Amino acid sequence: MALPGGVWAELTSEQKEKLPPAADHKVSFSKEIYPLLEQSCTKCHGKGKAKGGFSIETREQLLAGGDTGASVVVGNSAGSSLVELVSGIDPDNVMPQKGSRLTPEQVGLVRAWIDQGLVWEEGANFAKAPVLNLQPRRPELPGPEGGHPVDRLLKPYFSKHNVETGAVVSDRIFARRVYLDTIGLLPPVEELEAFVKDTDSGKRRKLVRRLLADRKSYAEHWLAFWNDILRNDYAGTGYIDGGRKQITGWLYGALYNNKPYDRFVYELVNPTEQSQGFTKGIVWRGVVNASQKPPMQAAQHISQIFMGVNLKCASCHDSFINDWSLADAYALASVYADKPLEMVECDKPTGKTSDVRFIHPELGKIDPKASKAKRIEQLAKAVTSPKNGRLSRTIVNRLWARFLGRGLVEPVDEMENESWNTDLLDLLASDLVDNGHDLKFTMAQIMTSRAYQLPAVNGSEQAEKEFVFRGPLVRRMTAEQFVDAVATLTGNWKPSPAKKIELDGANLEKKKQPDVPDAKWIWSAAKAANGVGPGTSFFRKRFELPDKPTTANVIAVADNSYVLLVNRRNGMAGKNWEEPQFRNLAGRFQKGNNLIAVSATNEGSGNNPAGLWLGIRFEFGDGSTMDLISDKSWKASSEDADGWNKPDFNDTQWRPASELGGADMAPWGLAKRIKISGSDLAFGGRFRESLQNKTALTTALGRPNREQVTTGRPSVATTLQALALTNGEVLSKIIKEGAAALAKGEEKQPRLAKRVFQLALGRGPSDAETAMLNKLAGGENAAESVEDVLWAVTMLPEFQLIY
Repeated sequence: MALPGGVWAELTSEQKEKLPPAADHKVSFSKEIYPLLEQSCTKCHGKGKAKGGFSIETREQLLAGGDTGASVVVGNSAGSSLVELVSGIDPDNVMPQKGSRLTPEQVGLVRAWIDQGLVWEEGANFAKAPVLNLQPRRPELPGPEGGHPVDRLLKPYFSKHNVETGAVVSDRIFARRVYLDTIGLLPPVEELEAFVKDTDSGKRRKLVRRLLADRKSYAEHWLAFWNDILRNDYAGTGYIDGGRKQITGWLYGALYNNKPYDRFVYELVNPTEQSQGFTKGIVWRGVVNASQKPPMQAAQHISQIFMGVNLKCASCHDSFINDWSLADAYALASVYADKPLEMVECDKPTGKTSDVRFIHPELGKIDPKASKAKRIEQLAKAVTSPKNGRLSRTIVNRLWARFLGRGLVEPVDEMENESWNTDLLDLLASDLVDNGHDLKFTMAQIMTSRAYQLPAVNGSEQAEKEFVFRGPLVRRMTAEQFVDAVATLTGNWKPSPAKKIELDGANLEKKKQPDVPDAKWIWSAAKAANGVGPGTSFFRKRFELPDKPTTANVIAVADNSYVLLVNRRNGMAGKNWEEPQFRNLAGRFQKGNNLIAVSATNEGSGNNPAGLWLGIRFEFGDGSTMDLISDKSWKASSEDADGWNKPDFNDTQWRPASELGGADMAPWGLAKRIKISGSDLAFGGRFRESLQNKTALTTALGRPNREQVTTGRPSVATTLQALALTNGEVLSKIIKEGAAALAKGEEKQPRLAKRVFQLALGRGPSDAETAMLNKLAGGENAAESVEDVLWAVTMLPEFQLIY
């Protein structure tokens, strides 16, 4: 019974009678006592934790007691206060305080153990287990020599688990899978057909490498993955009042330039001006829990993202889900504080000041007396230390989960859990380090393995109690992949990125040719930038192309509006000079002679500035490029004429267009409108969904609220997704506008329907599917017919899933 000052009185006879009797057999420490103490006591008094100063890690510490008043008198269980505590005689003083209490039988075991001498087997303890997978490790590859290292490691695994893998997927399925996984886009029909016909035995490896070399598409696709993880966004909590800072420019540049992963991590932990938003976190308004202060956010996120360690529970109290303590969390948080923090447990100050260290101090010492900047630098060096094998294991596990649907360790944020194939995890991690921390190397290593190329397995087929790898899981497209896929079918891409996106600091590597063509503002009058009267000017440009282009990325803008035609076909239009339009018009151009015709209108009542600016970059199948720009080589007229937009129109009487100045001239400042002056991001012909704010559609499809770290999105369909896909306004608008644009082309509806189907699914339609497409496309209203085709195709599971 507890007395003031933690002193315990001898139990009375009546109280002793209430104690459960001691077990009447010789108690086994290893079979009866150790499991009982492990289950009931170690969450507070073992594995590095000593609540109330009481620890049971060793026999000596148990006998030392603590502030809890728990004491043990060897040979006298009735005189041991520990027995009273675990028996629950005093409901105000009972152990364990949380969870299930000991049963009378279990209390009897503890009494017998004490009475029989408190036997403690040699070597037994309840200390925190050593970290087993912290150091790097390269496994031995099983024989025979040769073959893909991933598959060599998996061969004995499959044999042990009686897995018959069968043949790999077809070229079509592989290509669609790898396009979506590397750059997040559907394979163009022409490229897919060429790949299928290619007889080169190494074509799959070459395709993977070619796609990973597409720096722009790669960066745009993986931007969403890292935005989720680093909780970076373009709008939302904290951005308005300065309580949060974007790292978009830094992140895009790091992905575009394939920054080595150790350097990537170093610049996030010890940030540059452009990357400091990660550790700054979110400064929440009002009063918040101590566990949500910015230094603690930094500790939580560095541990979770780079080490696969969950410190969230330990940020409030000693964790009940793992071995991490409140002291561990505060020690790491103190690195980012102005001085060591006072520890707060469940929002109650403890009066104890934290030390300053990394969660794995053996990786690098942090000097608590050093300046804050120096401490952060020391932390960054510890996290990226060559001794830290956990850093590489954590990221390769995330990549494996991304490509195959499930990690080598699950959950991916609990890297202290056991892997279903430790050797494979260590192989990928060591190869990443040995190849300069090049994430693209690891991606290629995974995607060129036979394991990646196996037929996809439904999640329900992987429902064994003990997971057995049989092949990649069927995955749903991400929200961004789905929206981009619909845009690919229709050509209806977003004309600009999110308004608040900050892309300064991308630091894209320079190319020999400028990323944005050096086009000029032009008009039919020489001083139009200073102001001319309202009216429409007409422009023509004839030119030859050496081949049909694979892409024709166009940027165009006019003050005030314009309509652009390519070879008499509708190309694009714009009516806001503050928002340049971007579009890929490759399908409108042809080998040989081509004509671009533009009508541009200066609106208003009186004199005001007028101008047209246009740049096109053509790319061809051999990798060559060609730029076409607005300049004085264009023909211009302020008078309308019949047939002016036809190739055979006689424009010899038209004047050369007047060059007004370069892209950034006043009053327009076009480079600022494009967001990054001279960047490859600006001149892309399309702005993908990863560069947009979230919508009702992308929210329903799984794009998270990036106020929290999100390291994986659910792949299971939901009712909300079904409603957004079948009855949502956002998708309905996208498809309606896309159908209207497709219907204006010269391609006949049945042929157009077949092309959309082939682009969407990576294969031609069957006879039955052809009949369905012809029926859908056969309506009198072309736009409505194309819309029906788009709805039918995009709702197919074969379109929405990655097999």
